[in-house]
Parts: sequence; structure tokens; C-alpha cells
Amino acid sequence: MSVNLGRVDVPTPTLPKALDIPQLYFKPPTADVPAYKPMVIPPADLERPEETKAEETKEQPEPPKLKIPVIDIQMPIPETAVVVTAVTTAVIAVTTTTITQSLFEPIKKKVQKQLQSKVDAWKKKRKEKKEKVSSES
Repeated sequence: MSVNLGRVDVPTPTLPKALDIPQLYFKPPTADVPAYKPMVIPPADLERPEETKAEETKEQPEPPKLKIPVIDIQMPIPETAVVVTAVTTAVIAVTTTTITQSLFEPIKKKVQKQLQSKVDAWKKKRKEKKEKVSSES
């Protein structure tokens, strides 16, 4: 199509329809601000109410000590639970080591024999190659 304006023909462009771009709705981020409960600190002059009784505190007894007479040293004796735990751990470790050693010893010997035979075969081939190369020279 063109429009005639006097002498000049001005063409009228045919433009495609505009693209329909959907609008993005962006929600701005929000921050969770930490909130803390206030800690109540009692005043320095706080006293127990008169109608209550003071709680009796029991003193911790001293741990037992073993006196070594020759060097005159006192060694503290550990609690029973600590000794039982240490002894149990030691017994399990020794038992496990002993059992696994007896199980893996035959396997170790077989693997060692196989590896040694492979190494011996490799040495033999290497020696034969060297002899063959030296005889050709």
C-alpha cells in the first residue's frame, strides 16, 4: 500500500503485530530477623524468701588414692566405670588382633608365594632377553 501525497508516493509499511510479553511479578525478598527472649538477671541483693529453707549441699568425697610407699607418691584411683571401659577395650583389641592374625596368616603365605613366583618368572624372562641381546651383538 502506498499513499499519494501530491507527487511523492510514500509507502506505508506493514508491521507485524507486537509480541505479547507476559509481565513478571517479582516479590521482593524478606529477611527473617532473629528475635531473642530477654535474659532476666537477678539483682545482686536478691535474698531467699523467709518461709523457704536453704538447700543442704553435700560435699563431694575425695577420690580414693593409692599410696606408693617406696617413692612416697599418692596416685588417684580412677572410677570403676573408667577402669571397666579401659579393660573391656583392651580385651576386645587383643582378641580381635589374635583372631584376625590367625585367619589372615595362611592367606598372606599363599599371596606371598604367588607374588614370589611371578617375580621369579619376570626375572627369568628378563635374564633370557639380556642373553639373547648379548648373543646377537
